[in-house]
Amino acid sequence: MTTPGRFFCSDAARTRGDSIVGTAPHGTAWVLIEYRGGWPVNGFDGLDLEPGTKALVFAAARAARARVLLVRCHGRHVPRGAPRWAVLRYDGTGAHRRHWGTWERDEDLARIAPALTTPGEPGGSPLVLVCAHGLHDACCAVRGRPVARALSELRPDLVWECTHVGGDRFAANVVVVPDGVYYGNLDAGSAVTVVEEHLAGRIHAEHLRGYTDLFPPQQAAVAAVLDRFGPAGRHDYAVARTFRDDDGWQIRVTGRPPGQAVVDVEVRARRTPQTRLTCRGPATSSAVVYDAVSIRPG
Repeated sequence: MTTPGRFFCSDAARTRGDSIVGTAPHGTAWVLIEYRGGWPVNGFDGLDLEPGTKALVFAAARAARARVLLVRCHGRHVPRGAPRWAVLRYDGTGAHRRHWGTWERDEDLARIAPALTTPGEPGGSPLVLVCAHGLHDACCAVRGRPVARALSELRPDLVWECTHVGGDRFAANVVVVPDGVYYGNLDAGSAVTVVEEHLAGRIHAEHLRGYTDLFPPQQAAVAAVLDRFGPAGRHDYAVARTFRDDDGWQIRVTGRPPGQAVVDVEVRARRTPQTRLTCRGPATSSAVVYDAVSIRPG
């Protein structure tokens, strides 16, 4: 899949066996902007938009702690009609909230700002975002685009390519929003299986990076429960208690039938040796890994 002799961070991560558990960035709101031109290396920040509108959207997204992603349909086909934008929010009840709009002039994007301060309409199917931001990191294009193609053939109404979502070394990365579920280390075949299972209400531990409403140790605890007791729906398990001690975290996960009712998980953190983690950055750094070292029915 990749070019011999050239460094690819996703190849290196697979060779090292890097853990993907607990690597989903925290957040419960997303702004999607359909942009059919070339994507700058830094995504929305790099767009040449009307300055006042761009500043307004940026400030509103920052205030709402929302992630702004550029999106597009996979392939050369250009959809009819004006490009769209969306504001999506995770709701712990499962009644996710969303706003949709269209834009033809830069100033039309100003409507994103008030959408970030109002609840939005509940319901609707989740969207499947595939990071294919090759200018940000080569692995996102090399591994992401075949996944985007396979998923677009499966569910063209739900799938978008998107800009950087984090974790380049785990490409191909898929994010289901507003469910707030990150998957990584996917290829075309595994991505189809993962997404079909997700949409059917069965989230598996394999390929799961984490849930974005949880912090990394909590993500690791839920992943461990899924690994031990089998797949479950997005809201079938909840973190009821998190206690920090000298060795790590004691996390209580509660479930609803037919899953395990109460599970206590001990999670510890460790740092990896210094290594190169991205294609673009030649500098080395270490990563934090979250290990579930004990899983006990409560």
